[in-house]
This record gives sequence, structure tokens and C-alpha cells, in this order.
Amino acid sequence: MTQSPDQGYDMTPSTLDKLQTRFDAQAASGMDEVFQFHFSDANSHYLVVKDGSLAVEEGEHDAPSVTLKMSTDTLKGVMNGEINGMTAFMTGKLKATGNVMLATKLGSLFPVG
Repeated sequence: MTQSPDQGYDMTPSTLDKLQTRFDAQAASGMDEVFQFHFSDANSHYLVVKDGSLAVEEGEHDAPSVTLKMSTDTLKGVMNGEINGMTAFMTGKLKATGNVMLATKLGSLFPVG
């Protein structure tokens, strides 16, 4: 990660590239959702999933479908299968607002392996 002088750490391009590489367009068919991520140790990002396409943007979306708050380590653990998303939610490592059921779709949108 690279450090931004006033906002903590930026998500590295390689982390974002992994999301693009692992994205399952078929699983996103017919979806039109925005996943907002607020990181305790990095800049905010959001994912726009629209009918099989993915856009990763830095910053805040005006009207996200779901907002997820966590550390970058928690996101990496959930995305690589080392941390169960429901366990992270139940233990407070992951907080969700909005359409929280969308968070359960992240595993199918970004399958491991």
C-alpha cells in the first residue's frame, strides 16, 4: 500500500487489479448495485456492478446500495477465504448498512481461486 499524506493508506493498484481479475461477470448479470467501502486504514472506494460489468472507483458514491466498513486486512481475508464474512460481521470486524444482504453476494461476484 502507498501512504497518502492526509488520508492514511491507498488501496494499491494490485489489490484493485485482483478484484477486476476475479470478477465473475456471469454472477453479476442483471445486477445494478453499488458497494461502498469505508476502510479504517485506507481511502474509501466503491464498486459499481452493473449487468455483468465492474467499475472500481476511489471516493464516495452519492447513493450506494450497501456500505461496508472494515480494515483492508479484513477485506483481504474475506476475499481470499481466510475470514468468513458472516463471522467478521458478527464479531464487529465488518459493519454494513443499507441492503446488507448484498454483502453476501461478494463471494459469488469475486470467487476464490
